[in-house]
Amino acid sequence: MGGPGDPPEGTPEGGPAGGEDEYRSVVFDESFVRAARLQEYSAQERMTDHAPAVRRRPPLRRGLTRQVLLLLLLIAVALGTAVYMGVRHPYDSSRVRSVAEPLRMTVVPLVPQDEVPGAADAEYLYAHSPAARFEVGAEGIPLPASRSTAHFSDSQVTEALSIARNYLVRSSLDPDVLTGRQVRPVRALVDSDQLDQFDRSFDHPAADGRHAPTGWLVRIDPSRARLADDRIRAQGTLRVAEHDAATLEIGADAVLAYALRPAGATADAAVSLFTVRRELTFRFTRDDLRVGQVRLAGSHTQAGPLSCAEDATSYLRPLLSGQTARSGGPAGTDPYMADSPAALCGTLAAEAQPKV
Repeated sequence: MGGPGDPPEGTPEGGPAGGEDEYRSVVFDESFVRAARLQEYSAQERMTDHAPAVRRRPPLRRGLTRQVLLLLLLIAVALGTAVYMGVRHPYDSSRVRSVAEPLRMTVVPLVPQDEVPGAADAEYLYAHSPAARFEVGAEGIPLPASRSTAHFSDSQVTEALSIARNYLVRSSLDPDVLTGRQVRPVRALVDSDQLDQFDRSFDHPAADGRHAPTGWLVRIDPSRARLADDRIRAQGTLRVAEHDAATLEIGADAVLAYALRPAGATADAAVSLFTVRRELTFRFTRDDLRVGQVRLAGSHTQAGPLSCAEDATSYLRPLLSGQTARSGGPAGTDPYMADSPAALCGTLAAEAQPKV
């Protein structure tokens, strides 16, 4: 007796052994039937005149339809995200790069009232001057505790302070810069918008309040004097403010004392003290913070002992031990000329000189 799955007459002669149907692996499921391109008409449909036995079905476009729907969904999500971000983060005009204004600078020579005092030893001279309480080098210009402002984070304020301090150190304490051998360490920190002004200041110095090398850095005439001690004394402070929503402002006020000997003099030549006070205003956009550069908005320098009769535009030419100021003064100021330099000159107070 055959099994429930066998034909009533048994397995046909010549069929595969064990009752295996060679077409049993081919399964015509419902999806396969729906996907067929040809479809047989029903008996009722075939009864009509001249009706063909089969009809062609339109091809299914399920795959294409899904792709179109997916594409539309992605477009909708992208548009929704753009609208959402536009509402939460409207266009920030503070990120528009502004052009740096030219640096305005003044250099004021301070004339000694008497003969410049000197000593045989730099340490002795420092100890008997107001610089006795100063630190050596960059230690004298500490970074203040930083706090965020209305539009700049704590980390951005810290970065601005660090860059400003770095500029002050490179432009005031680097022996190669001080003696005129190098300007690149300072130039590398200047915002690209001010590089033309910086380069013109050194290529074509002018006492016009815009193109004096001594407004950018401290530079002592190497034909006049040399450092007697590389351990320069310094005392400085940095303060933070916002110039506007897109610009952070750092103010620096530093006093620097240099021990000098005459150029070419022997090691036993008398040492004199040369003092420079620099008040600098730095401004930083977010782009400046990203690349580590500064925009100098203002530079005010007082230096002495100097003579008003000598030009302090390209180099500072200190009066050394035993010297006195020459007579004469700077050229006058013409109020009818916009670029006429201000005839600035001051007197170096006796209290600012070492007591030797």
